[in-house]
Amino acid sequence: MAVAARSGFAARGLIYVLVGVIALQIAFGGASGGHQADRGGALGELAGRPFGSVMLWIVGIALAGMALWRLSEAVVGGAGPDGTKLSRRAAALFRFVFYCFVSYSVLSYAAGDRGSGSGASDRQTDDVTARVLDWPGGQWLVGAAGVGVVIAGLWISVRAVQKKFREDLRSGAMSARTRRVVDFVGVTGGTARGVVFATAGVFALVAAVRHQPGQAKGMDDTLRSFRDLPAGPWLLALVALGLAAFGLFSWCAARWRKV
Repeated sequence: MAVAARSGFAARGLIYVLVGVIALQIAFGGASGGHQADRGGALGELAGRPFGSVMLWIVGIALAGMALWRLSEAVVGGAGPDGTKLSRRAAALFRFVFYCFVSYSVLSYAAGDRGSGSGASDRQTDDVTARVLDWPGGQWLVGAAGVGVVIAGLWISVRAVQKKFREDLRSGAMSARTRRVVDFVGVTGGTARGVVFATAGVFALVAAVRHQPGQAKGMDDTLRSFRDLPAGPWLLALVALGLAAFGLFSWCAARWRKV
């Protein structure tokens, strides 16, 4: 399971680095190769590289490995003294489902299904929001989901600032300089990731209140919304660099994560 977990972290890191690079290009109006700043855009960027098709299959399989590792944590518990807590197992089960979906989307893209390509997160968000809003009590469900995503985003950012990620890393195996680097990318990347989550949750809340599914935004539209604010290009660039930093942190986790 250790190999599966570390491969999954490496694959996650690659996706976040590519999303960060695309978002940075969008921030200043540069050419992003027609790709959007989401997972599908990252896959499209990867597909255009030498041996891109092979890399897509490797990333998809690595993320499937991550899903299996999360499942093992849910069933038998994770590393550390708190690894067998019910809350940790429940979180691992949620992550198992999430990474199953992500792995499936990557492998589908590798097999030729471009429906999971650039902009897919925005389309899926619109479709799901519209469908749920049509249910009885749908506005409340979308609103509750939005609140949940906002809380999750704030929780991610706060834990990053508090350097809670240290608990899951083999810090003793790092040099002092390496620990400082890991702390920097962990705090920067985790904070940026949390901000993006929380912002997406706010848009979901707006969609619920106004009963307008188009107000809900996927990752690309959420990132582009930063560009529309005062000093927007610089703000988006800062968030983009933060997402790339989270990718670098994921690579660090691939090396030093306790599994």
